[in-house]
Amino acid sequence: MIALSAMRAVKILTWSSSPFDLTAALVHHTQLTPATLRCLRCVSDLDTCEGPAKPSEKQPSAWHAHPSIRKVVIFLWVIVAACAGWAALVMHIWHMWADRFQFALTTQTWSFLPNGDSYITYGISGGNLQVWTLLFVSMTLVQGPLTLGLHCSELISNVIRDERQWRSATGRKGLRTAMSPVKTIFTHPICLVLFVAKPFLHWMFGLSFAVGNTAVDDQLLQPFIMMYIAQIWNLYIALFIFACFFTHVALRRPRGPQPAAYGHLQTLANLVDEWSPVMWWGHKKDGIPYCHAGTSDKGPLPDVKMDCVYAGSGAGSLVPLS
Repeated sequence: MIALSAMRAVKILTWSSSPFDLTAALVHHTQLTPATLRCLRCVSDLDTCEGPAKPSEKQPSAWHAHPSIRKVVIFLWVIVAACAGWAALVMHIWHMWADRFQFALTTQTWSFLPNGDSYITYGISGGNLQVWTLLFVSMTLVQGPLTLGLHCSELISNVIRDERQWRSATGRKGLRTAMSPVKTIFTHPICLVLFVAKPFLHWMFGLSFAVGNTAVDDQLLQPFIMMYIAQIWNLYIALFIFACFFTHVALRRPRGPQPAAYGHLQTLANLVDEWSPVMWWGHKKDGIPYCHAGTSDKGPLPDVKMDCVYAGSGAGSLVPLS
């Protein structure tokens, strides 16, 4: 109902999920105004007052360009640390009650699937409603951060996907603004990794828990929860690899002089001066003292000149940079 009410109250400019189609629609309807003199300024330069700039051989990473990316990566590592603490706590409790010559994990007890070894149990007393409410709340508190972290990881995947699409504007085939949300899942490696990792990590989390019950004389006793030590450590290892992968992706710096946008609408509006379904980006015009870089639908453009200063069209009367 909230979504339907919002659709009725707001004029939908485009139904496309592409940031390029959305930026073009906003510029066309004058809801987004391209800034002048910033044809070579990337998304991390939005807070700077400078306009003209020289090309750079490397662009800033998503970590540097997006504050939200930093928060997501930090949150992923908080989840990894919490999982390690959970595994260590369960192992400590197991050792408190086990024989001192026994070990929670050995080559015989460590397995991917639960094998009935090295686990702790705790019972939940109370009525049926109270018990199941407590179980639901407990599972929500434990699994909630995992679900939120995996969901927020889509932000990293999406901005890297958008940047990869934008950087195709310097290629032979050019940038195609239209994109299929389903097709990108299976054609972009990071989207595919996230698509597989989400259900896999939730499944591994499910292997770490088990809810059981016993009955005596047709009477159900209090339910209990089992936590498997080896499976919790397996989940920790998987989360550690997942966090390492997305941290590497977020810290990777794109090569080439094409300014990084990472799907940022204002930055795309500043960099694209000619909108078309297929377009190329590069050097467009020589000038004194400034050159102009932008987009065209006429085919591949020449590479920008690394020793020139770029500001945009109509900037010839400006004072050169010192």
